[in-house]
Amino acid sequence: MRLVETKNELEDMLAYPDDKLVDIIKEVGFECDLCGRCCTNEFNDHVFLLDKDTALLKKIDPSVLTPAPYYEFCDQNGRFYVSGYALKTKPDGSCIFLTNGRCEIYDSRLSICRLYPYMLHYEADEGGNLEWRQISGLNEHGNYHTDIDDDDCKKIAADIKEYEAGHLNQQISFLNTIDKLFKKEGLKHVQGVYDREMRRFKKGGKIELFVFFDGNFESVKLP
Repeated sequence: MRLVETKNELEDMLAYPDDKLVDIIKEVGFECDLCGRCCTNEFNDHVFLLDKDTALLKKIDPSVLTPAPYYEFCDQNGRFYVSGYALKTKPDGSCIFLTNGRCEIYDSRLSICRLYPYMLHYEADEGGNLEWRQISGLNEHGNYHTDIDDDDCKKIAADIKEYEAGHLNQQISFLNTIDKLFKKEGLKHVQGVYDREMRRFKKGGKIELFVFFDGNFESVKLP
């Protein structure tokens, strides 16, 4: 069911009218004012990494990687599975690369950092109809309604779709791979085991976690 839903989500995203997205970008007219607030958990729960971003960070500094926080599956043996890595944050909730309000890897910054706040979210409108819409901390940081060149708007729109397609394709690959793994090894997701092991983990216990990267699972012991 989830695999089908994700595939449908990808299909709907790709069909989202380019001209509509360009109009939204032009209307919002976001301009960064270097406040750095988007680089903190004040606005972002976590930065989920596409495989290409994970590969880049493995070269720059592997220690900045952490498993994405919401583990999707847990087998009957108490092993968890998650669809990718996230970027570590400092104790104050700011990005690990944010120093004195500036990004240490700005020239090599991650895909989502290049797009923010121009993102697409699949959300329900007032009538309950699911639709892709652009929203991310609007009017809470940065400057708005600045004039953006048409060609720049088109480039941003293309980059947004490329990012969202990358994210959804990564989810589809994760779901396909875990389905094959579970069938091969005779595994199954057990919610009761998931809940029990998460309670133990939150009390300081260790868990085994498999993080999906580049078509395979990497074993990580936590904490």
